[in-house]
Amino acid sequence: MLEVRNLEVVYDDVMQVLRGVSLRVPEGSVVALLGANGAGKTTLLRALSGLLDVHDGVIAKGSVLLDGEPIHGLRPAQVVRRGIGQVMEGRRILAELTVEENLRVGGHTARRDLAANLDRVYGLFPVLKTRRKGVSGYLSGGEQQMLALGRALMSGPRYLLLDEPSLGLAPTLVRQIRDLIAEINKQGVTVLLVEQNARMALSIAAHGYVLETGKVVMDKPAAELLADEDIREFYLGLGAEGAARSFRDVKHYRRRKRWLS
Repeated sequence: MLEVRNLEVVYDDVMQVLRGVSLRVPEGSVVALLGANGAGKTTLLRALSGLLDVHDGVIAKGSVLLDGEPIHGLRPAQVVRRGIGQVMEGRRILAELTVEENLRVGGHTARRDLAANLDRVYGLFPVLKTRRKGVSGYLSGGEQQMLALGRALMSGPRYLLLDEPSLGLAPTLVRQIRDLIAEINKQGVTVLLVEQNARMALSIAAHGYVLETGKVVMDKPAAELLADEDIREFYLGLGAEGAARSFRDVKHYRRRKRWLS
């Protein structure tokens, strides 16, 4: 199990972004983490993967545990070797390298399994196999997201942290990415899915957390979150009767969220 206990994160010794966050990601599950821009979702992933210091952030309080052992003091490469991979927001592929070169970079911590992991990735993403010698910068947005997912899988992770994998993609590609995440999970990889697309995330998750201004304000099974009045109104853009609401109506709330009362 991957677990966060009472985590507080501060940037530049001044700005506190996470305020006592606790969550659990049971092995074999998909867990969704929902929240608007600035809620602290990416900061939480950085804390899990050891990337906070790159952004002048530190864990001021709390802990990150993997199978009961603390990992919050480890370097990023050590975290990867423990079985945690991450796909960052914006894909971050190496645009001037070929598809296969990108994948090989992702497999540098698991060199003994390089061939087997390449076969696995090409099985999941056949389009990458057909374009394996092509320059990555010429891939479409959806193909680049597949490459980012494939590169993270090249280290053979037990846990996969996904930061906004549907961002900027057309609806048909969002569905395709959703199905690929579900398939990756079926193959035994536990997923922590950070998303603003609440409907997509909750459709494949077993459990969900809602993060606002650095705090977990709601924590329920995914089916209950989908049915929750506040989630439907503030994250799915639906009114009380299930009808879609306009952007203006969603931005001008007529009532306060219950957790702000």
